[in-house]
Amino acid sequence: MAWLVLKDGKAYEGEAFGFWKDSEPVTGEVVFNTSMCGYQEMITDLSYSGQILTFTHPQMGNYGWHNEESEAGKVLIKGVAVKELSEGEGSFHADRSMEEFCLNNKIPGIKDIDTRALTRHIRRNGTISGVLVAELEQGIKFWQEHSEQDIQPDRHWVYQTTVSEEYEIHGEGPLLAVLDMGIKRNILRCLQKRGFRLHVFPASASWEEILNVNPQGLVLSNGPGDPDGIPEIARNVGNLIPKLPVLGICMGHQIMAMAAGASTYKLPFGHRGGNHPVQDLATGKVTMTSQNHGYAVREESLEGTGFKVKYVNLNDGTVEGLIHEKYPIITVQYHPEAAPGPEENSGIFDCFAEFVSGKGINRHA
Repeated sequence: MAWLVLKDGKAYEGEAFGFWKDSEPVTGEVVFNTSMCGYQEMITDLSYSGQILTFTHPQMGNYGWHNEESEAGKVLIKGVAVKELSEGEGSFHADRSMEEFCLNNKIPGIKDIDTRALTRHIRRNGTISGVLVAELEQGIKFWQEHSEQDIQPDRHWVYQTTVSEEYEIHGEGPLLAVLDMGIKRNILRCLQKRGFRLHVFPASASWEEILNVNPQGLVLSNGPGDPDGIPEIARNVGNLIPKLPVLGICMGHQIMAMAAGASTYKLPFGHRGGNHPVQDLATGKVTMTSQNHGYAVREESLEGTGFKVKYVNLNDGTVEGLIHEKYPIITVQYHPEAAPGPEENSGIFDCFAEFVSGKGINRHA
């Protein structure tokens, strides 16, 4: 028996799986993803650090676990919630089962809960913190004794997900600096496929350190948490706006907007799934996108920043991408690398490659 107890007192009963340590409470922000598959990529996506991820699709684990599809070398998700967990490896090519991966990587899970009811509750009331416990009374008591602030990490999640030391990935093409704020492996793969040589920096790297390697472009990666919690990174990136072509993805998009003077805000329950329609305002083209974020750029704050909205979410009208009116900088809130999700947005990497080569818009020193 296991329980997911939300901060507002709502509780959901289920059965424990994965790693549970001596009935120790596990807390996290409870979010949901509507994708039908891709549980491996989601669980290993560092953007879910500190969160308890609910899968709305009723069955998970049915094709096992393939090591090569993990999006990071470490896992910082706090827990997972599923309706039905498939047993076994589910595929001749699988390395293990989803349950075995959770057990080996100390991820607590809860299954056989009403994930539809949980999702509806989040959609009606907004994202909320929860605690995974063995007994209902334990969860109720926990929230009587703890506040939201009590469960916040001492360090921003970005500094827990980023690499500890810079490193280089060889390639035959131009050198790109990559600011790792919890980067997904498929972003690196997409850049490698286009021939780039990559110099990956920790999130704390200074703009001087980045310029010292003489890159021909800069990539700002995805990452977890509230962008307002890391203003020092935005200030740092601001020094690079006139100096390099830049591609920002997810958290990188938000950081670039903040670097130019814009602001962000928290969405009621975030965008997490593989079927979010986004429109390119320049062409009118609509594509389906993969998304995983709980914050967005405030459109009205863009005035005077030099950025204009390029992409917009057709579900709620939120900003999904920016382009600079003077410098070769493009950012997207969604995930063009997918993993998981639709792959029809990978052209963003080609657009950025043109910026780096000087073919996209005028280069500025």
